[in-house]
Amino acid sequence: MSTVADTRQDENAAPPARRATGTSARSRWIRRAPLLPALIFTIVITQIPFLVTLVISSLHWSALNPGDKNFLGLGNYNEFVGLDNYVTVFTDGRLRSAVFNTVTLTVGTVGLSLLLGLGLAILLDRKFPGRGLARTLLIAPFLIMPVASALLWKHAIYNPSYGLINGVLNWVWQLFGADQGPTIDFVSNYPMPAVIMALVWQWTPFMMLILLAGLQAQPTDILEAARVDGASSVKIFRYITLPHLRQYLELATLLGAIYIVQHIDAVFSITQGGPGSATTNLPYEIYLTTFRKFEYGEAAAAGVVTVIGTMIVATFALRVVSSLFREEQGR
Repeated sequence: MSTVADTRQDENAAPPARRATGTSARSRWIRRAPLLPALIFTIVITQIPFLVTLVISSLHWSALNPGDKNFLGLGNYNEFVGLDNYVTVFTDGRLRSAVFNTVTLTVGTVGLSLLLGLGLAILLDRKFPGRGLARTLLIAPFLIMPVASALLWKHAIYNPSYGLINGVLNWVWQLFGADQGPTIDFVSNYPMPAVIMALVWQWTPFMMLILLAGLQAQPTDILEAARVDGASSVKIFRYITLPHLRQYLELATLLGAIYIVQHIDAVFSITQGGPGSATTNLPYEIYLTTFRKFEYGEAAAAGVVTVIGTMIVATFALRVVSSLFREEQGR
């Protein structure tokens, strides 16, 4: 009886105090202290200029029509216009054309480079003599500076007089007995495809590296079991490899879109937005608005819209990266 009573008293007794497992707030701050300089530096370099850009975007500020000094002492402005510059960004035909060109450039570049990168990744996933050398050569275009790459395509490949493409076409025509083939000015006649192909050449290695990492992360036992069961290579790729690569494809697409949306080097170097405004994307339009029209408020508003759009895409990219890490930890 006494044992039962003691047991009931033990059950009704208050539970023992839990031992503190976490660290104190002071120790946490001590651990974070070495990171504070980097955090402060990042805020000063990125966030404060962005806040200043937000302020400028609410002003009608033109260098061609100076007014009073603004309260930040950054220059002259005519008046506070609120959201009028943003209305101009979304209603101006020139800026709408820039948005359309940005979407076309991004979709075309990311789509083609993703397909080519997938094909090259599949080839490099196989063992063959000289695979290391082939991988190094295929990565090389991504290591070239964007401006140098754009100038290479403009002068060494697209030039109608001495470019590589017209030289090859003339050589083919001469094989068939013609003295000289037709000369094609790709930059003038096909400006958007010319810019897209230059960017595809540079960004295909980036896509290839991400997808090659995904291919090499496949569980080999599942692939061997599928081959033993008689599955063909096409079915293995469609039903096993492609679903496995879904997150890697999403990651490559999102990261490529983030970079291409804010790309200006190829547009500026190859076509300078022309002919007319056929290849003028948002970053180049912001450049023209700032340094040709001198409309600082309108350019700031367009920049804010571009940054917000890039942040939205980056948010999806970070979610995909997080899901990849969770998947690797779950294995």
